[in-house]
Amino acid sequence: MAGIRGIHHVQICIAPNSDAEARRFYCGLLGLREVEKPASLRARGGFWLAVGDRQVHVNSEEGPRSKRAHVAYEVDDLSEWRMRLSASGVSVQDGADIPGYRRFEFRDPFGNRIEFLERV
Repeated sequence: MAGIRGIHHVQICIAPNSDAEARRFYCGLLGLREVEKPASLRARGGFWLAVGDRQVHVNSEEGPRSKRAHVAYEVDDLSEWRMRLSASGVSVQDGADIPGYRRFEFRDPFGNRIEFLERV
């Protein structure tokens, strides 16, 4: 039987014409590295990011965006991230305990939920 081998990429949605704001948040504040998006997809807007050996695809879309899906990033120094985000005006909320991890969550400027976890 075929199985799921892992996560290839995660896609999040931003409003049309907000690539610059998204780059400031994801590349600037969060420090993620942008990777080349295939030429065949560039006209759609958005951009792609590298996160370890995976990717986050930031896609420009019209209409309502779901706030149920989210991206969870494993990070080093959760306390430092909390201070950095809070200092930038991002509202951070503690998540429920998960064995072996501390965590919190927040929303990006487009309403996407993001979770940061640190192994304890």
